[in-house]
Amino acid sequence: MPFILICRDKPGALETRKANRDAHLAYVKDTGLATFGGPMLDPDGGMCGSVLMLATDDRAEAEAWAAGDPYAKAGLFESVEISGFKHVIGA
Repeated sequence: MPFILICRDKPGALETRKANRDAHLAYVKDTGLATFGGPMLDPDGGMCGSVLMLATDDRAEAEAWAAGDPYAKAGLFESVEISGFKHVIGA
């Protein structure tokens, strides 16, 4: 069962997101655990959070991955929800 991360940015943290985006994307690529993801958008189209699917059956591994994300280390997120996920639709 994969896990889904729903990460909501702190209000006014767009500059933190931008400053850490390259490191975040490198982490995603280097770890190879995220199989789906992208930024959530506010009503004006600005980035305000992240949704990622992690290919692991181990909740502890998903939690460790989330904690190691450069966005998390930079204090970007107001909240992070980690939930098991039954992948039914899409590749």
